[in-house]
Parts: sequence; structure tokens; C-alpha cells
Amino acid sequence: MAGRNEGRDSPRGQLRIYLGAAAGVGKTYALLSEGHRRAERGADVAVAFAETHGRPQTAALLDGLEVIPRARLSYRGSEWEEMDLGAVLARKPQIALVDELAHTNVPGTRHAKRWQDVAELLDAGIDVISAVNIQHLESVTDVVEQITGVPQRETVPDAVVRAADQVELVDMTAEALRRRMAHGNVYPPEKIDAALTNYFRAGNLTALRELALLWLADKVDEGLQKYRAEHNITSTWEARERIVVALTGGPEGDTLIRRAARIAARASTRASGGDLLAVHVTRSDGLTGANPATLARQRQLVESLGGTYHQVVGDEISDALLTFAKAENATQLVLGASRRGWLLALLTGPGIGSRTIRDSGPIDVHIVTHPHVGTQWGILPRYRGGITRRRQVAGWILAAALAPLATLILATDRAGVNLTSDVLGFLVAVIAVALVGGFLPAVAEAVAASLLLNYYFTPPIHYWTIAEANNALALAVFVAVGLAVSWVVDTTARRTKQAARANAESELLVTTAGSILRGQGAVDALLERTREAFGMRSACLLERRDSAVSAARGPAADWHLVAWAGADPARSPDEAQVEVPVTDTLSLALTGRTLPAGDRRVLGAFAAYAAAALEQQRLAAEAEAAKPIAAADRMRTALLAAVSHDLRTPLASAKAAVTSLRAPDMHWNAADTAELLATADESLDRLTRLVANLLDMSRLQAGALSLFPRPSGLDEVVAMALDNLGQAGREISVEIPDTLPAVRADPAILERVVVNLTENALRYSPAGKAPLLTASALGDRVELRVVDRGPGIPDAGKDRMFVPFQRLGDTDNTTGVGLGLALSRGLTEAMGGTLTAEDTPGGGLTMTVSVPAVAGSGYHYEPGQREREEAGQ
Repeated sequence: MAGRNEGRDSPRGQLRIYLGAAAGVGKTYALLSEGHRRAERGADVAVAFAETHGRPQTAALLDGLEVIPRARLSYRGSEWEEMDLGAVLARKPQIALVDELAHTNVPGTRHAKRWQDVAELLDAGIDVISAVNIQHLESVTDVVEQITGVPQRETVPDAVVRAADQVELVDMTAEALRRRMAHGNVYPPEKIDAALTNYFRAGNLTALRELALLWLADKVDEGLQKYRAEHNITSTWEARERIVVALTGGPEGDTLIRRAARIAARASTRASGGDLLAVHVTRSDGLTGANPATLARQRQLVESLGGTYHQVVGDEISDALLTFAKAENATQLVLGASRRGWLLALLTGPGIGSRTIRDSGPIDVHIVTHPHVGTQWGILPRYRGGITRRRQVAGWILAAALAPLATLILATDRAGVNLTSDVLGFLVAVIAVALVGGFLPAVAEAVAASLLLNYYFTPPIHYWTIAEANNALALAVFVAVGLAVSWVVDTTARRTKQAARANAESELLVTTAGSILRGQGAVDALLERTREAFGMRSACLLERRDSAVSAARGPAADWHLVAWAGADPARSPDEAQVEVPVTDTLSLALTGRTLPAGDRRVLGAFAAYAAAALEQQRLAAEAEAAKPIAAADRMRTALLAAVSHDLRTPLASAKAAVTSLRAPDMHWNAADTAELLATADESLDRLTRLVANLLDMSRLQAGALSLFPRPSGLDEVVAMALDNLGQAGREISVEIPDTLPAVRADPAILERVVVNLTENALRYSPAGKAPLLTASALGDRVELRVVDRGPGIPDAGKDRMFVPFQRLGDTDNTTGVGLGLALSRGLTEAMGGTLTAEDTPGGGLTMTVSVPAVAGSGYHYEPGQREREEAGQ
């Protein structure tokens, strides 16, 4: 970068930003390294603020650079350090290094946010090098919270980062960052486990890295488009594959979209990536043969495949497609093979595909075959419309005006025209009336014209007689042609109306049938669609209470409303204006108006759909009601299979010990007696725990478990749980911060969960590696993690381990019936929490209990809290 004012028209400083996916990728290290590089080139560099987070490699880079002392401020009884903006402005270095661009300043400083401090430095003509993580950009905070579960309190507007002169990505794979953290190069050792099992999960880091790459790619593309516009570059630059697929709204659209998506997917495997854009060209007059429902469905398909949908206007489709493709810097264009048959292609010449290939230039054009190639045989486009009442009135008016007007014009020039010209003139008038008003006005115009021709233009003039036979033939042909043209126009209009209605009916029926087949046919929604389609006040389904009664219409008491839409539904078939019987006991009833016979035919199909939707809804309800019964049956079957041994073993041990002590012919010394009593006591304790777990599981299944959630301290719950474990509980390491908020849970139930999980961790932990209990706040939740260093569980078994009566990898049936984890998850979810399992970094299993935190229970956001949240504290 040049000196502060070299080569610049404005005194404003330049901004360079290092963008990272997460903490620890090396943004501060890169920032300080760049500072050293600039200083070695003779630039005046000063460190305005750099946060090393105690990392020795980063802190070592401060040596050799001027560090401006920080301002110290008091806030809530604590001392805080912030960048001294006044000191930096007074020092006015050529380049200022400012870390943590999204940082929130302590109240009392000049600006609330550090990016505002940076803006003031830039206005003062100071170049700034800064750093920020992707999760702090305002546009992606909601996505980051959805991925990580951590709300981002510190944000920076995207416009600030986009306005930077340079944005450089500091990239690192998720695996490399987790290794760096495991080696202690990011956080202190006591924070590593919590960070790796919370914010720094491999999936989280991969998603954040993708966000950073995509955001930066968009900024680079924005700069490229700006450069092309500034330099008036219209040719295609293949810096990034962009695939445009042309849609006509025809049935081949789905095939074309999927083919283009596969091309884009192959392009995305390269570094440049690939974009999918779908475009539909409409005529400038608004007329189109495309089916709107088909286009809407194809648009959903494009968006589901990660593409975008566009609509442009143009009368020449090939020109419009190429103009759009060039404007988007597209590299490939996907078209469907023509649906025109060979005869139509012969008559109309080259198609859109041929013209597009001829003019495409550097854009590759793919012509994709599909099952509908060559199936279109019509030559003329469909004419949408018909002879409306307004046009008929206009036709009568035109007929009344044209007949005398044509007579007047032709009579004034009688010497210059002959009878043939007169006939043709009146024929034009008849055709004009037929085109505007249809058959009847044209017939009237033809009759009137024939009479006027006979009286005013056929010798002898002004007589109703005709002197020559050929003149009579001409008049007869004139009337026949006029009537034929009128008939053709009227028939065409009527057929067009019928075709439009049939098309609308078929679209409505196909859409409705499709929703029924997909299981989306809610009865109420279907009735509402029926009511709107036929313009009725209400639509309802009526069902006869007694199926044994005959199908004859009866009083309202014999019927009841199953479902309805609209106001004032009919209570019996007699109250409905339109009623369609579906079965002997079910009828579709509509109120509002009487429907013509054509509508009743379509209404019958809707009645059948409504019956199918009602049956589907009832079957779904029955299946849902049967789920608890089936689950209970499976539970009872598993219980009987599992407890046959597990109940018998402690009972047999206790029985044997007590029987031995009571045997009259046996004499036991004090040590043997104590051992037998201990055996009986241990067996009965095992039996008690087993019965308690079985009872709690049955209460959970029945929804009868009593809970008393209240604010509770997690440290107290953990302490009581460890006391219940006796001597084994004293070997467990516990790390629960004092600043942890209270949780809303039933302390007794939560204690049971902790005991179960800790016992499980103790069972599988190797000697010398005691389990670890840690806790942290994550958003509005508190997470307790039970960490062991045992053999762990494969990913395929992590969900199955929570199924009752499972002992994954456990061949010792004396350890229980496998209810512990299933019961723990059920109890946790009953308190509004979650219980999940994941691998412990370095080997083992980590069980994470997440429960709601109590708002305002001592957990306050302070400056610098972001780092602690990311570390999982």
C-alpha cells in the first residue's frame, strides 16, 4: 500500500480488513505481520489496538512495532482497557493497526462501536488495517445463531466491510483449527474441552467457513462487475461459471432445470464455483402460452436447487435470452430441443435454438433432448378470448353504422366503380362486423348489405328487381360468404371459450388431485378452494349420523357438519342450493347460488376429492392415535424380555443371603454375616433402582410424571448427585464457573439425570482418567457436559443408545436393563431440555445436558464476553 496521500484524490484513509471464519484462524497474526512488512518498507506504522489473547506467537509480533497506550476506563466496578482514539488521532501515524473491528466499547468512550472509531481514523486520513470474523457481519448473524446457537451481540454493518479498499480472507480448515486449539494455541488448557464441544464443533466451523468464502466471493464478484461496467466490457469473462436455463413453461422445464443444475454442480467442484439462473421470456404485449401454475412449480424447483428465477420481456425470444445471458456474464446457456413437429418446422423456418446458437458468440449453448420433442403440430397460436357481450353490442352498433356509410361512399362514386367493387366493399364491412360482434350482427349486416346492393347498385337502380342473372349470383355468393365468415368467427370464439374453461378446470382438478395424492389435502382448505372456485357463500361436508338410514333426504337432526368453509353453512341437504351426494352417508353441500350443469360435472370431482381428503385425515388421526399404543406395546414386550433376568438376579442374591443367615444348621462368624448382609443390601438397592427406573419410564410414557421446575443452582444439583455416588463421586473433576446463571428445572429430577450420566461415565472410564463435569452458558441455555475418556460410541449408535433396553457394546447383563440413558433423555426433555451425545476430542464420549437458563440470574454481558461465549464458558 502506498503512503497516506500518494496517488489519491481524497485525503480519506484506506481500509484493509482481514476476514476470518472464527477465532484462532490467525487474523491478528496476519494483521501484525502486515504491520511489520509495511514498517520494513518505510511506512509509519503504529498499533492502535491489538488483542493477543495470551497467545505467545502473536504477542511476539508486537516487538518492533510502536504500541499506542490504551485508555483505562471504570465500568461496573471493574477496570477496562480500550483503544485511545484521541491518542491515535494526536499521533496520526500513516498506518494504524486496529484489531477487533466489531468490538463494543465500554460506555463512556467517544463511540459505541470500534468500527465507528475506525471511520473517524479514516476521515482523518489515516490508513487502517483491521480484522473481523464472519459471524459479526450484520447480514449473517441470524444464520450464525441458527448454526451455533450463540446470539451475536457484537455486529458490524455489512456496508462498512464492503466499503473497505481490500478484504483478505484468513482461511483454515475446521480440522486444522481444532488441532490448533487442542494443542493450546488458541485458548488456555482449561477452556479447550468446553470450546471444542460447543462453538468450535467441526460442523459449526465448516458452516462458518463456507459463509466467509461465499460472502467474500460475492464481494469479489461485485468488484468484477463494477470494473466491467466502468470499462464498458460486454464480452463474457469466464471467471465463474454461470449457467442460464431458458424456460417456456412447458412440460420439458423440469428436465432442463435438473440438467442445468447438474452442470452447475460439476462447475462448483472447481475453485470458481457455479451459479444457476433460470429465465422466462414474456411478450411485451403480455400474451403468452405459458401455464402460470407450471412456471410457479418450476420456479420452486429452481430455488430448491440453489438457483435464482428471473423473468424478462422481449418479442424476440432468442435476442432476449442472449441479452440476459450477457448481462449476467453467463458462460453456458441450456435450451430444450424444439417441440415443433417436422411440418411446423418446415413452414415456420429455423427455431429459437438455431437462432440462439448462431448469435451466442462465446456462450456455450446446450440443446437438451426431452420426451416432448416433436410433439407440437399446431401452426397458429391459440387465440385467448371470445365474443363478449360488450363486443356483441359494439358489433350491432358497427353494423348499424357501416351499412349506410358504405352505401353513401360507394354511391358518390357510382361512375368510377362497378358492381363487383360494390360487393367487395360491402363484404369488407360484413367481415369487420363479424370480427367485432360475431355471428348475429354479421348476419344482419349481410342481409342489410344485400338489400342495399340490390336497391342502390344493381341494375335497374332504385328497384328491387335484378335484370341480369350474374348479378343475382354475385349477391347470393356475397350473402353466403358473409354468413360463412360470421359462422367461423362465432364458432372460433365459442371454441376458444370452451378451451379456456376446460384448461382452467383441468388445472384446478390436477392441482387438487396432486395435493390429495401428496397428503396435503386438508379438508378445510379443500372446501375453501371449492367455495372460491365456484363463487359460493359456503361449502361443507355433511354426514348422516345413522348409516343404516336410507339415502333419502331427511331433517337436519339426521345430519351433522364434518367440515365447512365460508359463512352460514347448510345444516342439511335441504338447506343447500347445490348438493352432491358422495356416498349414502356423505354429501357436499354449497350455498349461495344455483350452478349450471357444466359446473356440476366438475363439482362432482371436487366432492370425490373432499371425501378422499376426509378419509385420509381420519386415517392419519387413527394412525397418530395408534402410535402411543404401539409404543406402549413395544415397551411392554421389551420390558418382559429384559427384566426376566434383571429382576431375578438381585432377588435371587438377596434371597440366598437371607436364607443362609436364617438356616438353623449353619453357624456364621461375624465377617461372614457382615458379607451376607452386604450382599443382600446391595442386591435390594439394585432392585430398588431398577424398579424406580421402570416406574419413571412408565410415567414418562403415560405422561403422568410430576415435575416442579424452579430456579436452581447447577452447582448445588451436581454436588448432591456426586454425594449420591459415594466414594466414586469424589474422584470426578468438576469445573462449574461461579458466574453461571441459575437453571429452570426440577432439582430432584435433574439430580437423577446427573447421577445416571455420571455412573455411565464412571463405568466406561479407564483407570486413572476420571470423568469431567463442566458447565457453560450458551445463549439462553445452560449446558452441563459429562466427559469421559473411554472407548466412545460409533456415530451409528449415538441415537440407538437412547432407546430403552439398549446395552451398546455391553455384554454384562448384571449392570441393568439399559434404561439409564433412555430415562435420562426422557426426564431432560420433560423439563424442556435436551440430552445429546458426541465424541470427546482425543477419544471418549461427552454427554451434554442443555436446560433453560433463568433470565437475569447473575449472567450479564460485559465487554469481552464474546470471547468467553466462543470458548464455551
